[in-house]
Amino acid sequence: MRVIVVGAGVLGTMHAWQAVQRGHEVVHIEREREARGASVRNFGLIWVSGRAAGAELETALRARTLWAEIATAVPGLGFRANGSLTTLTTEAELAVARAALAAPDADARGFRLLTPAEVRAANPALRGELLGALACDRDAAVEPRTAQRALKDALRLSGRYTFLGGREVREIVGDRAVRDDHGEVHSGDAVVLCTGAWLGGLVRELAPTLPVRRVRLQMMQTAPLGEELTTSVADADSFRYYPAYSGTALEAMAVGQAQPPVAAEHKMQLLMVQRADGGLTIGDTHEYAEPFAFDVDEAPYEHLTTVAESLLGRPLPQIRRRWAGVYAQCVDTTRVVHREQVRDGVWLVTGPGGRGMTCSPAIAETTANELGW
Repeated sequence: MRVIVVGAGVLGTMHAWQAVQRGHEVVHIEREREARGASVRNFGLIWVSGRAAGAELETALRARTLWAEIATAVPGLGFRANGSLTTLTTEAELAVARAALAAPDADARGFRLLTPAEVRAANPALRGELLGALACDRDAAVEPRTAQRALKDALRLSGRYTFLGGREVREIVGDRAVRDDHGEVHSGDAVVLCTGAWLGGLVRELAPTLPVRRVRLQMMQTAPLGEELTTSVADADSFRYYPAYSGTALEAMAVGQAQPPVAAEHKMQLLMVQRADGGLTIGDTHEYAEPFAFDVDEAPYEHLTTVAESLLGRPLPQIRRRWAGVYAQCVDTTRVVHREQVRDGVWLVTGPGGRGMTCSPAIAETTANELGW
């Protein structure tokens, strides 16, 4: 079988991986020279802890297993099973953590509630004043700026993989073929479109009522911290964002503990993960109404800096990079992904939202199974 995959972000690359692993030939087409969208602009988090119970959590857990398996073949992913700590600074936050720990799926997520002393033993870089932390042993991380390149390098070794960068697919031609903007036609037995936040042009022609929206976020990265941040870190505002924590305890926290105005305005949480070079990736914000701004707003960065420094108990290293990114998210956020057959033998897979890095291996596996690869 010959599979045409369009889009070289993590979702497209994982579809290529599934096809090659099952013995098929892949032609992988990307409109940029290399992927430059949300797949390289994120935290690199494989985030099980906050996923909604049911299909979303099952997908994330399966993906977590697949990430670990793929990492044995592709060390360049920078995969590490470092877990996470969601830090707690108030009694209301502690109550939400206790409710999460009492949920039926707490063991599957690897939840544990740590005392302040246990937090510092687990992650000595967290020197701020804390009441404890909710640990998730199933969370992990990879290096987002290099993971897709490492996967492509491994795919090339199969002899069944061709990457064509700098080519935009303009139309579907006949049965199971695409024409790119160089005028070249690529035909196969199946076409999978994983075009990320690119929802116009050909995607709009193929799926004019696509139930997917775009979301913009802001993030930053520091110089090396100078010490190890042994886990990924979240603040308790992440409870407001992730569906795993919904319930009466969260409702009470939302009523009694208002977010700072800048955090509420930008729908913020703090996530912090250490990169292979020792720097910290820190974010993020959420903007849903288009047209999006073309520049970045400084106020959210100031808030993130304040929160990060309060948890670390020290000043952040110099900020070396700031950026914005845009991802595609299903309008019905309970859906893990939108998968639609748009032509005979042509499938569109998009809209995982902020779950893309976490869930892409399992999403691709499901596509492969459903298409009978």
